[in-house]
Amino acid sequence: MTHSRRHLAIAAGGTLALLGAASAMAQTAAPTAGTRSTEEAAVGNAVERLRQAMISADRAGLEAAAADALTYGHSSGRLENKEQFVASIVEGRSVFRSIDLSEQAIHVSGDVATVRHLLTAQTMDGGRPGNVRIGVLLVFQKQGGDWKLLARQAVPRPA
Repeated sequence: MTHSRRHLAIAAGGTLALLGAASAMAQTAAPTAGTRSTEEAAVGNAVERLRQAMISADRAGLEAAAADALTYGHSSGRLENKEQFVASIVEGRSVFRSIDLSEQAIHVSGDVATVRHLLTAQTMDGGRPGNVRIGVLLVFQKQGGDWKLLARQAVPRPA
């Protein structure tokens, strides 16, 4: 059976169209390395709002960022609920002059997201300046369309 150039061109065009469609489906099905999904970006924004509220000791911002069932674990082992966490910052027992986050990784699974990062901060606790370097695990839950901090645990990280 002989094939004309026209038949070969039509077959090649069909193959290229199928390959293009498969490539487009693969790109929309899963983000490639270095890109973030819409939900990962939303969680990243929630982390940033929390960071800013902690630095500014903004009660409304802290309360909006945290779930009512928050459990907040410090690197010292101390645990706080939402009310204690907010009061500690707003009343000046925990003062953050700066907070820098690095090595951040966000993973979203349904309505739950985990965030790991390295937190480096300048503090003023009890009137004494200090520097903090801790590893942090945050757990966020999507509640009413917003990502709320449900749990946090910090561990000391050597300099």
